[in-house]
Parts: sequence; structure tokens; C-alpha cells
Amino acid sequence: MEFLNHFKILESVIILVIAFFLRLFITNSLKKIQTKFGFQNARILVTNKIITILIYITTIVVIAFIWGVDEKQLLIYISSFLTILGIAFFAQWSILSNITAGIILYINYPVKIGDTITILEKDNNITGEIRDIGAFFITLKTKDDEFLTVPNSIILQKNIKYK
Repeated sequence: MEFLNHFKILESVIILVIAFFLRLFITNSLKKIQTKFGFQNARILVTNKIITILIYITTIVVIAFIWGVDEKQLLIYISSFLTILGIAFFAQWSILSNITAGIILYINYPVKIGDTITILEKDNNITGEIRDIGAFFITLKTKDDEFLTVPNSIILQKNIKYK
């Protein structure tokens, strides 16, 4: 029995090392792709974050299987989690629209991190430099060195003036 536990520990360490080197390889490959094709640094960083999360989730699932987690129990846990997540998104529809808007902004929008934009409102225009485009919010830095967070869905719904 003790030998079996040592073997599981060894397998787990090997999986962690593989995940580490896979992440390192992908990060270096993304840097080369950025240099070769001239992609924006911000897009490479977001892509790297997404790939890193996927690698970590896969690593956790594989290690769980090594330690004997039953597939049925794992599927029940995942389906329960997704059900709760779906109910939460339905209860707060704006969160889902912000995530969708974030994906649209990432894939197909003329502004990028570092651009200065003005969100045209009826009474109060908001001007600032885009510092971050997240899953829910865009962070703007104003001329007064203040940081504003604007929901992604607002960026898609309002008229934007950019340079």
C-alpha cells in the first residue's frame, strides 16, 4: 500500500513537471508568434492567461484521477458547479452580457490596450487610456491619474471616439 502511495506521488510530480514545462513552452511560443506576426502584447497576455488556466484545470483533473477520484463523482461535481454557475448567470444577466462583450472586444474591436478613448454619454463623456480589458470590465486611466472601471457591455452599447 505504501509503495502505491509513493507511485501516486511520483506520478503527480511528473504531471506537475509536464504541466510546468508545457506552460513554459507555450509562453515562449506565444512570444515568438508575437514577434513574428506583430500581435499586440495585451492579446498575447490574455491568450497566455486562458491557456494557463486550461493547463491548470487539466492538471488538477489528471491528478484527481491518479489519486482515485471516481469519474462519475467528478462529472456530478462538474455538472453541479455548471448548474449553479448557470443559475447565477441567469439571475445576473448583465454578468453574462459583460463576458460576451469582453470576448467580442478581444476578438473584433478597433481599440486595444494603450489607446485613449472617449465614451460619449449624453451628459458626461468619459475619457481615458485603456489599461486593461478583462472578462467583465475595461479599466481606464484618466488624465487625473484616476482609474475607472467600465462594464464591457457599456463599451459595446455606447458610441466610442478613439485616436
